[in-house]
Amino acid sequence: MSKNYCPLNYTMNLIGTKWKPLVLFHLLEGPVRSGVLQKKVPEISNKMFTQTVRELERDGLIYRKVFPVVPPKVEYSLSRKGRSLERILKSMDEWGRKKSAQ
Repeated sequence: MSKNYCPLNYTMNLIGTKWKPLVLFHLLEGPVRSGVLQKKVPEISNKMFTQTVRELERDGLIYRKVFPVVPPKVEYSLSRKGRSLERILKSMDEWGRKKSAQ
Protein backbone atom coordinates (compact mmCIF):
# COMPACT_ATOMS: atom_id res chain seq x y z
CA MET A 1 0.00 0.00 0.00
CA SER A 2 1.30 3.45 -0.92
CA LYS A 3 2.22 5.87 1.84
CA ASN A 4 -0.13 8.33 0.10
CA TYR A 5 -3.06 5.90 0.37
CA CYS A 6 -6.13 7.50 1.93
CA PRO A 7 -8.94 5.20 3.08
CA LEU A 8 -11.46 8.05 3.05
CA ASN A 9 -10.55 8.81 -0.56
CA TYR A 10 -11.23 5.16 -1.44
CA THR A 11 -14.65 5.32 0.23
CA MET A 12 -15.54 8.64 -1.37
CA ASN A 13 -14.61 7.29 -4.80
CA LEU A 14 -17.12 4.48 -4.27
CA ILE A 15 -20.05 6.35 -2.74
CA GLY A 16 -19.18 10.06 -2.90
CA THR A 17 -21.77 11.28 -5.39
CA LYS A 18 -25.13 12.87 -4.75
CA TRP A 19 -27.11 9.75 -5.66
CA LYS A 20 -25.08 6.68 -4.66
CA PRO A 21 -25.71 6.87 -0.89
CA LEU A 22 -29.44 7.35 -1.52
CA VAL A 23 -29.68 4.34 -3.82
CA LEU A 24 -27.67 2.21 -1.40
CA PHE A 25 -29.78 3.36 1.56
CA HIS A 26 -33.01 2.34 -0.15
CA LEU A 27 -31.57 -1.11 -0.84
CA LEU A 28 -30.95 -1.76 2.87
CA GLU A 29 -34.49 -3.13 3.22
CA GLY A 30 -33.88 -5.80 0.58
CA PRO A 31 -34.14 -6.34 -3.18
CA VAL A 32 -36.06 -3.67 -5.06
CA ARG A 33 -37.34 -3.55 -8.62
CA SER A 34 -35.71 -0.95 -10.82
CA GLY A 35 -38.77 1.27 -11.25
CA VAL A 36 -39.61 1.19 -7.54
CA LEU A 37 -36.02 2.04 -6.61
CA GLN A 38 -35.98 4.99 -8.99
CA LYS A 39 -39.26 6.29 -7.52
CA LYS A 40 -37.70 6.22 -4.04
CA VAL A 41 -35.27 8.87 -5.34
CA PRO A 42 -37.74 11.07 -7.26
CA GLU A 43 -35.27 13.86 -8.10
CA ILE A 44 -32.95 11.54 -10.07
CA SER A 45 -33.20 11.53 -13.87
CA ASN A 46 -33.41 8.28 -15.85
CA LYS A 47 -29.93 8.86 -17.25
CA MET A 48 -28.40 9.53 -13.83
CA PHE A 49 -30.19 6.57 -12.27
CA THR A 50 -28.82 4.25 -14.95
CA GLN A 51 -25.31 5.67 -14.58
CA THR A 52 -25.46 5.39 -10.78
CA VAL A 53 -26.61 1.77 -10.62
CA ARG A 54 -24.08 0.77 -13.31
CA GLU A 55 -21.25 2.31 -11.30
CA LEU A 56 -22.46 0.70 -8.07
CA GLU A 57 -22.65 -2.66 -9.83
CA ARG A 58 -19.22 -2.19 -11.43
CA ASP A 59 -17.74 -1.41 -8.02
CA GLY A 60 -19.29 -4.53 -6.48
CA LEU A 61 -21.69 -2.73 -4.14
CA ILE A 62 -24.95 -3.96 -5.69
CA TYR A 63 -26.23 -6.86 -7.75
CA ARG A 64 -28.49 -6.52 -10.76
CA LYS A 65 -30.80 -9.42 -11.51
CA VAL A 66 -32.69 -9.55 -14.80
CA PHE A 67 -35.74 -11.80 -14.94
CA PRO A 68 -36.52 -13.43 -18.31
CA VAL A 69 -40.06 -12.09 -18.59
CA VAL A 70 -41.95 -9.67 -20.81
CA PRO A 71 -41.98 -6.84 -20.01
CA PRO A 72 -38.43 -6.99 -18.62
CA LYS A 73 -38.08 -7.07 -14.85
CA VAL A 74 -34.86 -5.88 -13.21
CA GLU A 75 -34.18 -6.07 -9.50
CA TYR A 76 -31.32 -4.58 -7.50
CA SER A 77 -29.94 -5.76 -4.18
CA LEU A 78 -26.93 -5.04 -2.02
CA SER A 79 -23.85 -7.22 -2.26
CA ARG A 80 -21.94 -8.15 0.88
CA LYS A 81 -19.61 -5.22 0.19
CA GLY A 82 -22.60 -2.89 -0.17
CA ARG A 83 -24.22 -4.28 2.99
CA SER A 84 -21.01 -3.43 4.88
CA LEU A 85 -21.93 0.27 4.41
CA GLU A 86 -25.17 -0.14 6.40
CA ARG A 87 -23.90 1.46 9.61
CA ILE A 88 -22.45 4.43 7.71
CA LEU A 89 -25.65 4.98 5.70
CA LYS A 90 -27.89 4.72 8.75
CA SER A 91 -25.63 7.10 10.68
CA MET A 92 -25.86 9.64 7.85
CA ASP A 93 -29.66 9.26 7.84
CA GLU A 94 -29.85 9.76 11.59
CA TRP A 95 -27.57 12.81 11.45
CA GLY A 96 -29.78 14.31 8.73
CA ARG A 97 -32.93 13.68 10.79
CA LYS A 98 -31.47 15.42 13.82
CA LYS A 99 -30.02 18.39 11.97
CA SER A 100 -33.08 18.99 9.80
CA ALA A 101 -35.24 19.12 12.94
CA GLN A 102 -33.18 21.91 14.50
